[in-house]
Amino acid sequence: MRLSPEQQNDFLRRGFTRRSFGRLATMLAAGATLPFYNEPALAQLSKIENVPPDAVMINANENPLGPCAEAAEAVHSVVSKGGRYMYGETDALQKLLAEQEGVDASYVQIFAGSSAPLHQAVLAFTSPEKPFVIADPGYEAGERAAKFIGSKVIRVPLNKDYSHDVKALAKAHPKAGVIYVCNPNNPTGTLTTKADIEWLVRNKPAGCIVLLDEAYTHISGAPFNSDLVAADKDIIVLRTFSKIYGMAGLRAGAALARPDLLQKMTPFSAGAMPVTSMVAATASLKVKNLVSERRKIIQGVREDTLAFLDKHNFHFVPSVSNKFMVDVKRPGDEVILALRKEKIYIGRVWPSWPTYVRVTIGTQEEMNRFKGAFLKVMA
Repeated sequence: MRLSPEQQNDFLRRGFTRRSFGRLATMLAAGATLPFYNEPALAQLSKIENVPPDAVMINANENPLGPCAEAAEAVHSVVSKGGRYMYGETDALQKLLAEQEGVDASYVQIFAGSSAPLHQAVLAFTSPEKPFVIADPGYEAGERAAKFIGSKVIRVPLNKDYSHDVKALAKAHPKAGVIYVCNPNNPTGTLTTKADIEWLVRNKPAGCIVLLDEAYTHISGAPFNSDLVAADKDIIVLRTFSKIYGMAGLRAGAALARPDLLQKMTPFSAGAMPVTSMVAATASLKVKNLVSERRKIIQGVREDTLAFLDKHNFHFVPSVSNKFMVDVKRPGDEVILALRKEKIYIGRVWPSWPTYVRVTIGTQEEMNRFKGAFLKVMA
């Protein structure tokens, strides 16, 4: 893909050099498919060859419940019409989500998952002179995209209570382009309060965008921040149907922001959305009590698992999400490989926390198998 003259001039104004154009064009053309920073690559173990059919896959923060029955039925019903683009299904999802979030439809843009708008925000608002600021440990997709195109990245350690240090994030760089907050955080599963997020939006550097990833907010039950979008603040909120709605493989998501912010991201995407994911997402939003019921299921399995870890004196980070971090007191990769031999596939290690591993909350049966294998490996 070649950059248009307008795109070239925009990137030059933001401090990129012409030597960067090849990588910028590659990222534009590939979208969310570049193997060095997309979700499958970051999950690492979510794409493994020769996985035993009876293996427990608790590595990629997926929801084993899958799509709800209504979403599955919507997918089955639309497959025979898959020869059409059916743009109206995307419009219907956009309108319904906007209504539920209390914003005008022009404040909502639909994507195939939330990785694409995350990457496009990096393209639109960061540069060598306008850094991407992220908590450490945090979800690295935006960081890796920023590094790939030549934008500076600044990492800020979490607070002692594992929340985002919003004051340190705000002070990280006077010309920050994007401050990224995943809430609850990935990988720790811990919350940053709405008051802190509101403080960050008020006190960030001028011209900076707060990119708030609410992929796991449904699971925690914490308040959403679409009210800040409705108030026309400098914030972009990301949503996905991959987690609570169990649609990781179907790919549906959205960005909520002022229309002018969405318009700056628009040149970096094109094409119709997958009609199967559009109808599944719309059907999911219409199911009353789906979120609360699934939240209760995940919470029950999570609390049982964390109680097990506590009983056996393992140190873990208290989580309100569908994953947690546990300290294995030795290089985490050793434990990951040892658990694979027991047919248990868990998540990865973050460089700043080398003895911690991330574990996804699966079904109760899956977590029971994890418990037995974990005790064996840690003995």
